[in-house]
Amino acid sequence: MIECLILFSFQGLLGAFDTLYHHEITERLPWRKNAKKELLIHGIRSFLYSVIFLSIAWVTVLGIYAWFFLSILIFEILLTLWDFVIEDMTRKLPKTERITHTILAINFGAILAFLIPIFITNANQSTGLYFVYYGFWSWLMTVYGIGVLFWAGRDLFSAYNLTQQDNFPVLNLVPNNMKFLVTGGSGFIGSRLCQSLINEGHDVTILTRDKQKTASQFKGKITLIDSLKQTEDGYDVLINLAGESLTNGRWTQDKKKVIYNSRLETTQALIDYIARAEIKPKLLINGSAIGYYGNSLMHEFTENDLPIEKDFGHDLCRQWEEKAYEAQAYGVRVSCLRTGLVLGLDGGALSRMLFPFEFCFGGKMGDGKQWMSWIHLDDLIGIIAHIINNPALEGAVNGTAPIPVTNEAFTLALGKLMNRPVIFTLPAFVLKILLGEMADKILLTGQKVIPEKALKNNYIFKYKHIDEALKDIFHGHKP
Repeated sequence: MIECLILFSFQGLLGAFDTLYHHEITERLPWRKNAKKELLIHGIRSFLYSVIFLSIAWVTVLGIYAWFFLSILIFEILLTLWDFVIEDMTRKLPKTERITHTILAINFGAILAFLIPIFITNANQSTGLYFVYYGFWSWLMTVYGIGVLFWAGRDLFSAYNLTQQDNFPVLNLVPNNMKFLVTGGSGFIGSRLCQSLINEGHDVTILTRDKQKTASQFKGKITLIDSLKQTEDGYDVLINLAGESLTNGRWTQDKKKVIYNSRLETTQALIDYIARAEIKPKLLINGSAIGYYGNSLMHEFTENDLPIEKDFGHDLCRQWEEKAYEAQAYGVRVSCLRTGLVLGLDGGALSRMLFPFEFCFGGKMGDGKQWMSWIHLDDLIGIIAHIINNPALEGAVNGTAPIPVTNEAFTLALGKLMNRPVIFTLPAFVLKILLGEMADKILLTGQKVIPEKALKNNYIFKYKHIDEALKDIFHGHKP
């Protein structure tokens, strides 16, 4: 039996890693609107695991109780299979999560190989419960049992509070039946933009590597392609949001190459499409970022400012924008949207902050004096719509709110909204050790960026202040 308890201890340890790292920190499942079913399954499975851990630690089950225990194990297997189906339908699992699930499944199979013969033997005896004690292993199983019971409650509570009802931003585009081609349309920004376009009757085509999964994200008519060679003429607007995340891990040389290629190759493919199209699109809205300007504590940047330093972020944005501007040679209006910190629960930097703040470990990064030029996701989509409707908006356009805040002010506002204390500081040297150059250039430094073009062209921001933006984002959620 000790061998089986060792396997159980490994199962508990790996399960804790899967829950904390993947479900909470990486995927932020308790805050994702499309994770309701997955959370329900996780909650039920965690409850069953708590019964298994606590039972195996302290009692031997005989007779009908043994059959009941076996039924729990079988039900857990069925739930796991259902969980795999739901996960594949609702999100793209990271490679590490797939590997973890595979190891968990193999280990659970080994546990069953030990337990089933024992419980079949026990099931043929007189019904009863008998106390057992395995010393350290009994207490370890108890810790696991209490832990998964807590997380069962958390997942079930989160699933209960999640709602999939959403009010998508109204775009009011003119004309009202345009044809769009969007790259990065299944991402954090693109998915909300595309659903808003679909809701208002526009013809939307998305370039995606996974048609089946992308299709499951949207309600209404949509066209999916996996190559720009499949495109036809007649698009009114091209929106290019594709690109590897800048904040997903250290900036190794290989990582930087992927970041460059994911942007420049897709943009080049769009330029090639424009060149061969007989009917040219009217507008290309191309992604960029405020990293173009470099970092400063003192300077205030508008679209007319030159970069204050030329680092990796600036060079990436410069090359990306220059490639997009090649479309001007074909008579296409080009606007490069220099986005700041985009706020929403389903993705972006804010979603990565939720776990530490929820458990009272949130706080400023470094000295907290670095600027955070933020924008509510719906305002960013609003600026995109404003660019489409206003021919004067071309060239660089800052996608930020008009009132930036420091990192310290941001964390205080987030803590207040979530009703959590903000007493910790994440030291700069720790972030640099963990994330290297990425931490130094994105997390510990920043820039104060003002959306001068959007303001001068009469875009009316819904959320100018960080407090009102966070209040709207958390509306309907109970931290």
